[in-house]
Amino acid sequence: YGRPDLPVRQTIKRLETKHAKRHVAMVDRSTLGRMDLPAPKPAAADDTMAPLCSVFRRYLRSQDLKYTPERADILNAIIEYDGLFDADGLMDLLRKKGYEVSKATLYRTIKLLRDAGIIQEVTLDATQSHYQLIYGRKPIDAIVCMRTGKRVEFTSDEIIAIRDRLCKEHGWSPVGHRLLIYAESPPA
Repeated sequence: YGRPDLPVRQTIKRLETKHAKRHVAMVDRSTLGRMDLPAPKPAAADDTMAPLCSVFRRYLRSQDLKYTPERADILNAIIEYDGLFDADGLMDLLRKKGYEVSKATLYRTIKLLRDAGIIQEVTLDATQSHYQLIYGRKPIDAIVCMRTGKRVEFTSDEIIAIRDRLCKEHGWSPVGHRLLIYAESPPA
């Protein structure tokens, strides 16, 4: 692949080896699309575990598409990104790290990752789409200022408890949530 120093590329190489399961961080397949579960844990001997890149590879294969080095670079950058991101910010990060990815490839890969249940689109305003990694992560809730667009992210065990209680009252099983509070911040 030409850039063995990159973590996802290393993961690809390890997957091609006979003993890949010993070297790759694993996540539970049952967390796909769930937003409030703990971060991925190291591999267990259980075959219900799969590396995140394998989840994406499997999805791509089901769509008759390939897991290219550029898609691996994008997935790696998203994994490293903390919190919400937008396509332009991700493109800047990729360029700073020396990745050569076209804007078209970035947007197509973001759509594929969304369709695979690995990332989720988050609507904060009508001007730009934001995304967050949801596979095996806790939900990121936010307060958004309607005047300035400033965003304060938070997580709340109380909100998760309310969500769980409401679902239980209706006989439903919670799988995640997203809360956006629209408000006006005080003048600076």
